[in-house]
Amino acid sequence: MINNLYVISGATGMTGSQLSRELLKDGNMVIGFDNFFASSIDTVKDLLGRAGFLFFEYDINNGEEMAAIAEKVKSLKGSYSGRLIFINCAAVVHTKHFYEVEHTFTTNVVSMKTFLDMAISLGADTYINCSTSEVYSMQSWNEKGGVREDDFLLMATAEHSQRTSYAVGKLLTEFFMKDAVDKGKIKGCSIRFANVYSKHERFAEHIIPHIIDNLLEKPEVTLLENSKVNRRTFLHNIDSCRAVMALMETPKALDGTVYNVATDEEISIVDLVKLIAKKMGIPEVKIRFEGYRKSDPERRLLNTEKIRTRTNWQPIISLDEGLTMCVKSIEK
Repeated sequence: MINNLYVISGATGMTGSQLSRELLKDGNMVIGFDNFFASSIDTVKDLLGRAGFLFFEYDINNGEEMAAIAEKVKSLKGSYSGRLIFINCAAVVHTKHFYEVEHTFTTNVVSMKTFLDMAISLGADTYINCSTSEVYSMQSWNEKGGVREDDFLLMATAEHSQRTSYAVGKLLTEFFMKDAVDKGKIKGCSIRFANVYSKHERFAEHIIPHIIDNLLEKPEVTLLENSKVNRRTFLHNIDSCRAVMALMETPKALDGTVYNVATDEEISIVDLVKLIAKKMGIPEVKIRFEGYRKSDPERRLLNTEKIRTRTNWQPIISLDEGLTMCVKSIEK
């Protein structure tokens, strides 16, 4: 008999892949799917063929494929003794597509709602909605420290930057989540992750793989002008996964509200380049600044008191340790 049954969209992404790996440890079954838009099958190759892991190369935007997932879940009814849990990790995550309204609306809004409705119709116990810290936009830090979940949002206007469509779409999913819970249809919550990274991420759309890829060519990194002043925190996918698991296992946390998930380990982008270069054995690195991004906060610091108080979660992977994992993964 299977314990819990999990259905995970974006199962080869940074959080989805690690979740699949961890959840299989306790006699659970994972039905995972992904279209490889921002990942590859390599992230879960150690799970393929393993008992309890069913993977499909499906697109969350494809109605027929999602109907097939629903039928698979129905066919397993009675074969698991615990909970049916849906986890939506699918997202348009390539930075360049943040500016494409059709991409962000279809995947992050329409398909998230469809996946939520599927979970409800199949009698799922819980739905975890992965959102983003992008919703804080330019108000990512204040004089009291990191932004809290209940702080007022001060988002850039769409006229200022089409990038805001990504944040607005994710914010709307949080409303869908809260509405479903408030109406007693399902339990769940939304998670605003901040800058998740992984040793598996080899698509240079995010800053850490971008730096590594530059340094693999020569001891020089090209950054935006914003990077002269920008500072960020980075969350390892092991810790993002642990946050999802902590919330799922805490009934009082599944109240439809939002949880910040991040670290307090802030670093400048310039120092991040130097740290990665050092780990790659490059004593000196040249940094070239080119281009400028509007609506880019100098700091994006999240207050994580809420999740730390309601669950036992706290990050365990330091940035130094996480970057070491990233560098070692390219040395094989």
